[in-house]
Amino acid sequence: MSDQTPSQRVGLEPTHVTLADGLPLHVTQTGPATAPVTVLLLHGWTLDHRIWHRQVEAVAGTLGDSVRLVGYDARGHGRSGVSALGEATLARLGDDLAELITQVAPTGPVILVGHSLGGMTIMEYAHRHPDAFADRIAGLVLVGTSAEGHTHTCYGLPSGLTRLIRLAETTGAGVLARCGGLRTPGPVLQALRPALRWLLFGDNCASDDLDLTASATGRAALVSIGGLRSSIGRQHRLATLAALGDLPVAALVGDRDRLTPPRCTESIVEALPNTELTLCAGAGHMLMLERPDEVTAALLAVTRRALRPAAPVPAARRPHP
Repeated sequence: MSDQTPSQRVGLEPTHVTLADGLPLHVTQTGPATAPVTVLLLHGWTLDHRIWHRQVEAVAGTLGDSVRLVGYDARGHGRSGVSALGEATLARLGDDLAELITQVAPTGPVILVGHSLGGMTIMEYAHRHPDAFADRIAGLVLVGTSAEGHTHTCYGLPSGLTRLIRLAETTGAGVLARCGGLRTPGPVLQALRPALRWLLFGDNCASDDLDLTASATGRAALVSIGGLRSSIGRQHRLATLAALGDLPVAALVGDRDRLTPPRCTESIVEALPNTELTLCAGAGHMLMLERPDEVTAALLAVTRRALRPAAPVPAARRPHP
């Protein structure tokens, strides 16, 4: 694997944004601040912004100065600051996203691209900040995510085993949540690689992709890994999605996804009937790495719609209180 990080290879500029509570978020961006459209990339649970490196390279190379691409590490992930246990919630992440947009993209249309936890964060932002969402967001790309918590998650196993694994997972999450800013020790992370390969990837998995995924997992604070589990499991935002009207949306899912199986995305499409759905055969949860061309194509399609001069930013309907 190259000594350079994906961020270095695609020329991203790193910086920090300080939130209202004083927590620093690690942010990377490429493209001019004056670009007509900003694309904001949100990673999944236990991951970081590097997971999008192929999309950043491809979209920047295709659209040039027409777009600015911004990635960031959610609180408790990657190189961002770590907060207390009580702040490790989806609600907090949704509020963080609202603050981040205000700081890094105060004007102009924004495309939100979310994988797994990132997609759920977008939904929480839409729920908690409906006016700002309606005013600023020009399109969505949702990758391997859910609007119904763990309702459809069965880990690719029979229901009896699923119940046992979920019990073990939630119990373990409670323990991890009390470990503060500690990270997964290297030897433990190495031992977990076969589990990461099985749980997160489909039929094929390149060694570099598994290396990157494991590296990102090793950067996540245990308080965030464990603390977020409860709010992830109980989130339900189908009504929020149904209120978004004709907003351009692309949704992608792998048919081997063991964490957010196709039924999760089908529910999203039912709530947003104009969604462009892509089902990736043989792929698992990490579509940005497993199926980079399909994810990039969806992102380009949504972004190009926002770039059309005759097409105003579609106003989302406000969710019903």
